[in-house]
Amino acid sequence: MQVLHDAPLAPLTTFRLGGPANRLVTAVTDEEVVEAVREADAAGTPLLLIGGGSNLVISDKGFDGTVLRIATRGVDLAGTRLELAAGENWSEAVARTVEAGLAGVECLAGIPGSAGATPIQNVGAYGQEVATTITEVVAYDRVSGETVTIPNADCGFSYRHSRFKSDPDRHVVLRVRFALEDAGGLSAPLKYAETARALGVEPGERVAASAARETVLALRAGKGMVLDPEDHDTWSAGSFFTNPVLDAGEHAAFLARVAERLGPGTEPPAYPAGDGRMKTSAAWLIDKAGFTKGYGTGPARISGKHTLALTNRGEATTEDLLALAREVRDGVREAFGVTLVNEPVTVGVSL
Repeated sequence: MQVLHDAPLAPLTTFRLGGPANRLVTAVTDEEVVEAVREADAAGTPLLLIGGGSNLVISDKGFDGTVLRIATRGVDLAGTRLELAAGENWSEAVARTVEAGLAGVECLAGIPGSAGATPIQNVGAYGQEVATTITEVVAYDRVSGETVTIPNADCGFSYRHSRFKSDPDRHVVLRVRFALEDAGGLSAPLKYAETARALGVEPGERVAASAARETVLALRAGKGMVLDPEDHDTWSAGSFFTNPVLDAGEHAAFLARVAERLGPGTEPPAYPAGDGRMKTSAAWLIDKAGFTKGYGTGPARISGKHTLALTNRGEATTEDLLALAREVRDGVREAFGVTLVNEPVTVGVSL
């Protein structure tokens, strides 16, 4: 277990932002993770967990406590069952499942970060989310002091949310278990229209899992959503805002604002979200509110490839990023009466 003091955190995040940690611990086994957590909890030391750093916005002042970098490794693929150590690279794990001819996570290719973060955020993209394939999450319970196995039904999964996200100080994810599908090398039925169009098929059809993965990687790259150290459009956390989910009254008020601003007959994206609610597109809202691709003149700007990504152009600070995020959030609320919610976790700062 490696321990460093006054250690920079920016290089550990995809934004390349954030000040130093008072103490940075790197754990490479589950036992080291648990030991480090127990030590911090016993001393009453603030604790921050970092995996791939792809979903974090850390204060310029850094973190006054212990930062635990989870660098555990382990992939166990047996038939259609997959177990990943929390520190495993998620995108590489997806590639392995496709190489094995299995379906279920192929459209989650190219998402940066670690496997342990996937159940926390209920990671999803291009018509798939991990909640549909996760069977169990093995975690250290900081309240009971025990390692527990939590079945899918008890994970509280919903859109980009879970019990782990709602109570972030309770569990430390150690391992994630999945049940995939052997479809003879084919993908799961495609649910996302853009993916289906790119593959020349209809939604609901299957294609080669490898083709689905490659297509998603190409689509993500075109939006600056595949990490590239040389491309500042990828110095981001991917989608910065979640797609708003509106109840019937909120949706009606939203449609009225759209008609008032953009003219009668304008139809914003709408997807049923259950219980009479509708989900709309944050990217559409941002664009129609006047924040187009490449918006901004400072060191933090909207990506030149996708309006949902806020980016560090190389010299930004966390405060630069937050100023842009607030401008976008407030502009969308003023234009359409909808308040966007940030997807990345904020540490020592808030919108």
